[in-house]
Amino acid sequence: RRTTHYLFIVVVAVNSTLLTINSGDYIFYTDWAWTSFVVFSIAQSTMLVVGAIYYMLFTGVPGTATYYATIMTIYTWVAKGAWFALGYPYDFIVVPVWIPSAMLLDLTYWATRRNKHAAIIIGGSLVGLSLPMFNMINLILVRDPLEMAFKYPRPTLPPYMTPIEPQVGKFYNSPVALGSGAGAVLSVPIAALGAKLNTWTYRW
Repeated sequence: RRTTHYLFIVVVAVNSTLLTINSGDYIFYTDWAWTSFVVFSIAQSTMLVVGAIYYMLFTGVPGTATYYATIMTIYTWVAKGAWFALGYPYDFIVVPVWIPSAMLLDLTYWATRRNKHAAIIIGGSLVGLSLPMFNMINLILVRDPLEMAFKYPRPTLPPYMTPIEPQVGKFYNSPVALGSGAGAVLSVPIAALGAKLNTWTYRW
């Protein structure tokens, strides 16, 4: 039983990392943060839900989603440290906020007495709605992102993605609406897919 427990920890850590990275933008670079916000909101809310629901149903333990999100947060802080070690300023990378949304998912699972469908529908919607909001607040707190973008461009940034003029404010509210709406809508069916994968795993 102890070996199985440790193996589960390793599997969750590896899979959460893979899901996070391969679902698109998994980190906010200051020079491209607002443009990637919608992509991040849709990709990360759906990947958080599908991974968390899968492991939550596998263990049956509320708190699994928060554990899953904590691993992703630690991984991102490591990436932030790596960029800082390369000489970029501390604010060049903004660590995304996953944990509060994952806590809402865990709370839903616990409050509905471990009801799978409630976790998928209610929890998935809460993640899709809350994750863009938490991260919007997170990005607003960054010190002058436009100055950072012009002063510290990434060497790997393609020319067409280089900031030209400060037009960020024009779409200040629309990323929240689009990210929250799309995230909430997509989180539910993808969470259902995670539950189905969990069922197939048991059968296998």
